[in-house]
Amino acid sequence: MFDKNEQRLRRSRQTRLKIRELCVGRLAVHRTNQHIYASVFDEAGVRVLVTASTVEKEVREQLAGKNGSNIEAAKLIGERVARKALAAGIAEVAFDRGGFRYHGRVKALAEAAREAGLKF
Repeated sequence: MFDKNEQRLRRSRQTRLKIRELCVGRLAVHRTNQHIYASVFDEAGVRVLVTASTVEKEVREQLAGKNGSNIEAAKLIGERVARKALAAGIAEVAFDRGGFRYHGRVKALAEAAREAGLKF
């Protein structure tokens, strides 16, 4: 029997294989109980081109003492990663939810990135 993390990683493996076939950049999301992270990888999935997370000092200052584990923080990270990606010349990516359900913070991050101009 697999534990929760192994099940999540099994689900994410198929997604990553499919994204590799598409040959586009990958917006990967990882969440913990306290923080949320978003990274844009190149087509090969080797190099990190852009990253944003609630651990960054500027983000923590914008959250003003609140924790990084709520939907508002996820929206902020989605907008931030989209702005950074567009500034780096990346307009289209594939969304990799990392085996997490498309719900709550993961959904809020994805929708905020779309609204900021990132296409996936």
